[in-house]
Amino acid sequence: MGKFINISVIGAAGKMGQQIMSQAQVSDKFNIVGAIETKDSSFLNTDISSLIGGKETGILITDDPLSCILKSDAVIDFSSPSSTIEVCELVAQARKVHVIGTTGFDEEEEEKIKAAARHATIIKSGNMSLGVNALLETVKKLARSLDNDWDIEISDMHHRDKIDSPSGTALELASAAAEGRGIDLHSSLDISRNGSDLSRKNGDIGIVSLRGGTVIGDHSVIFAGEGERIVVSHFAENRNIFVKGALKSAEWGIDKGPGLFSALDVLGIQK
Repeated sequence: MGKFINISVIGAAGKMGQQIMSQAQVSDKFNIVGAIETKDSSFLNTDISSLIGGKETGILITDDPLSCILKSDAVIDFSSPSSTIEVCELVAQARKVHVIGTTGFDEEEEEKIKAAARHATIIKSGNMSLGVNALLETVKKLARSLDNDWDIEISDMHHRDKIDSPSGTALELASAAAEGRGIDLHSSLDISRNGSDLSRKNGDIGIVSLRGGTVIGDHSVIFAGEGERIVVSHFAENRNIFVKGALKSAEWGIDKGPGLFSALDVLGIQK
C-alpha cells in the first residue's frame, strides 16, 4: 500500500455509496479504484461522476466485484444481504478488509460472514456513528443495573425507503440490553405485536419500527419502571456521521489481520 488506501464501494449508487465516494474523492487518505452495482443498475459503465458530480474520473461503475476487490486494500459495503455475502466470500479469498454497513442478515448469512472473517478483516456494524456506539454501551450498563421489573422498549424510526425492519441499529440496541441483563436475545425479543391477548412478558425486549418521510435514523431505548421512565436517544441529522465511521473503519482495518470486528473496536469504546 502506498500513500493512499485504495477502496472500492459496493452499492455505489445508493445514498451511502454516493456519500462515501464523495468524501473519499476529496480525502488525502483514500483513492477510489472501484464502484460496484447490481447487474440491472442503470448506472453500469458510467463514470462515478454521474453519481457524485465533478469531472470524469475514469472509474466506471461495474457489476464485477472481483476485479475491484483485487486492486483494493479495502471495500466498503452498504448494499444488500445477498450482495454482501457474495462480496465477503471474495474478500476472504483475497485476504482484504471488508467494512460492512449492510443490515438485514439472517442467521445463515451471519454464519457465512463469521466464516469469511477467518481469512479477511471484517468490520461489521449496523451503525458506524460514534454517538450510537456510545449509546450501545449506555444501554448495556443501564440494563445491567436495572432488574426485570423495568420493561425495555426500543423505538426505531427511518425513512420510507428503508427495506429492512427492525433496523440493524435497533437490533444492536436490543442485543446490548440483552447482554446487560445476561439473557438470550432471541428468546426475549418481541417484534411482532399484532392482534389480541398480547400482554407483555416479564423480561421481554420490545422493538417498534416506524418508517416514513426522509428520517435518517432516530432511535430511543425506554426503560419503563413503576412510576418512572428512563429514555436514552440518538438522532442522526445527516449521513456524514456514518460515512466518517465507515472510512475510519477501512483505515483501521489495514494490516489488522483476519477477524470479525465492530465499530466499537474501531472507535476504541470499551466492550
